[in-house]
Amino acid sequence: MKKFVSLLFCTVFSVGSWNALAQRPSPSPVQTPGQEVQPADDDTVVRINTTLIQVDVVVTDRRGNPVANLRPEDFEILENGKLQKITNFSFVTTEAVPGAPLPGNSNEGKSAAPTTHVRLRPEQVKRTIALVVDDLSLSFESAYSVRRALKKFVDEQMRPGDLIAIIRTGTGIGALQQFTADKRLLYAAIELTKYNPMVGRISVFTPRGLDSIGKGSADSSSGEKGIISGEDDDEFRETQLANGTLTAVNYVVRGMRGLPGRKAVMLMSEGFPLSLRGSPEYSIRIRESINRLVDSSNRAGVVLYTMDARGLQTVGLNAADAVGQDPTARDMMNGGRQTAMSAKEMIALLRERSAILSYNQDSLKLIAEQTGGFALTNDNDLSKGIRKALDDQKSYYLIGYQPDASTFDPLKSRFNKLKISVRGSGLKVRYRSGFFGVKDEAPATFANTPQRQVLRALSSPFASDDINLRLTPLYGQDAKAGSFVRALVHIPAKDLTFTEKAGGERVAVINIVAYTFGDNGLTFDSAGETHTITLGEKLYERALKSGFVYSLHLPVKKAGAYQLRVAVRDDKSQKVGSASEFITIPDIKKERLTLSGIALSSDNSRAGKAAANEAGNQPGADAPANTVLTQAALRRFKSGDILQYAYAVYNAKLHQATGQPHLLTQIKLFRDGEEIFAGQETPYDAKGQADLKRLTIEGGLQLGGLPEGEYVLEVSVTDLMAKQKYRKTTSWVDFDVVK
Repeated sequence: MKKFVSLLFCTVFSVGSWNALAQRPSPSPVQTPGQEVQPADDDTVVRINTTLIQVDVVVTDRRGNPVANLRPEDFEILENGKLQKITNFSFVTTEAVPGAPLPGNSNEGKSAAPTTHVRLRPEQVKRTIALVVDDLSLSFESAYSVRRALKKFVDEQMRPGDLIAIIRTGTGIGALQQFTADKRLLYAAIELTKYNPMVGRISVFTPRGLDSIGKGSADSSSGEKGIISGEDDDEFRETQLANGTLTAVNYVVRGMRGLPGRKAVMLMSEGFPLSLRGSPEYSIRIRESINRLVDSSNRAGVVLYTMDARGLQTVGLNAADAVGQDPTARDMMNGGRQTAMSAKEMIALLRERSAILSYNQDSLKLIAEQTGGFALTNDNDLSKGIRKALDDQKSYYLIGYQPDASTFDPLKSRFNKLKISVRGSGLKVRYRSGFFGVKDEAPATFANTPQRQVLRALSSPFASDDINLRLTPLYGQDAKAGSFVRALVHIPAKDLTFTEKAGGERVAVINIVAYTFGDNGLTFDSAGETHTITLGEKLYERALKSGFVYSLHLPVKKAGAYQLRVAVRDDKSQKVGSASEFITIPDIKKERLTLSGIALSSDNSRAGKAAANEAGNQPGADAPANTVLTQAALRRFKSGDILQYAYAVYNAKLHQATGQPHLLTQIKLFRDGEEIFAGQETPYDAKGQADLKRLTIEGGLQLGGLPEGEYVLEVSVTDLMAKQKYRKTTSWVDFDVVK
């Protein structure tokens, strides 16, 4: 055991370095009336081209339930007022596969299992959903209800086959990088969904006394819908926030264009005015931005649902309003005059708030209605809005027609308006409002360079498995170098192309690149190198059976939640493999009890040590054999193996008298979210430890009689000397039991 720990920590938790690197689909036939089809790739994308216009249409009854038995002759579709002949018709259902939601990561309860990484392939995706939080408009009052609704969605409403992103409009956006089925990443995004003090308001309405009465009041007699008055400062602020919101949502929509499944964006916002009196430029800019968003959504096949984060609001006076006095800066300069609110001022204030509420909701309604969705307003239950939107995604009709030459007239380039009606008493129909008379752009063609291949694999939410990588990131902390992540990348040699050289040596050249993405999907750090692998005949044969491990060292500059993504490209075959893992980096400077990652091995790995010596010391590469490092990277063991584990404990408190820590350790084993084994809490003996701030703990567990499958090993440490709140911490690692 001691030999295992020594070798493991020298190779895994040591500090090292690395060098930086620099056809159109055919139209869908008319389906048999009433026939249901599962969404294929061709059915899930709204098509806008010169031979086919195809849009998705939702039909509901009086109770809001979907209607599934309609025929083509029940529909009428008009383009710019001209009746169109329906040539394509089908009813599509996207019902999720029956089964319970994926387990959450709540550690409440005796048998709560840690949430492990969920890996989806494109064909497994049923729904692709972006929950966009408009923190550019969100008030402090609304932030709490939004976070609660997001948490409930992940805990209770997320289902197998869901590809989800939680994105804030007020931060930098890397749209594709944030789509995941990993609940850990979603929980981290929720934690960072907060009130933005730089642009947000404390209250939904500005309290009277902090602003001049009637400054933004609306004249209801003007008859101009969606217009509020504004001065220069107000106009600038409203323009910046509205454009920021629309641009961010448009960016997300465009990023979703190539993703699979039924696609939706759920925007949680307090809205924005469509117009400002005295500023026609504002209205023009906003309308153009909305049209661009609608067109992008329609072409990407994305439905927009909007939710007023304010919930049910009263426009009346409240405790924050200075009703009895008006101690504004202007009045204080005039001798401290204090004035009570007059009846006229009170009416103006109430009218202004009513107008702001209504006009901001108008923008949310417009965005949703023109993309086939709906808006939830004046309702305190945001979770209900999410649930209604999810239900709305379950089924829809795909209706297509062949456009004439005027639709794509390059001289007009107009916005073609659609109107779709359905026969039947009490039936409601929702559809996309239209599209610009510009055919879908052909995908841009770029030279398929090695760098582009690797970056494409790194940015995709799906793993590329032409090279079947296995990634194991392990957090550690060094007294001199600080926090770091050691990424162990297992590479199957059989997936690479080796060239035979004189003397029987086999050579392969790989490009390996790693990126860390922050909570907003943007690159936090990146590194990589080109590596030449040279193997003798014996090592080559072993490598074909068990592969080899590449070890990468990533210094960590800042605590937080990250996605670690690694891609490997075979220079000869141009095959690319990628893998990703979520990792949380603790703030070691807070001096709270913290654990490193857990490194795994088994007693069978000792047989590979001779092969490790035979392989030599190639930079970054492990011997192609059943070594300790290989097992730590693969995390695959056989039933009956003795599973050996090792991890480090940081910041344990020391007893003033003895100078020793007082720790209790425990292990648990989980399968399919259920606890199948719990060891006893055991006192830890720190004798022989050189650094009491960085303790090494190791142990073993017999995997006797376990069936094949995925398992989770959880270790917990309790510090009896620490404060109750920070006394216990856990770490876990998943592994497979194989034949």
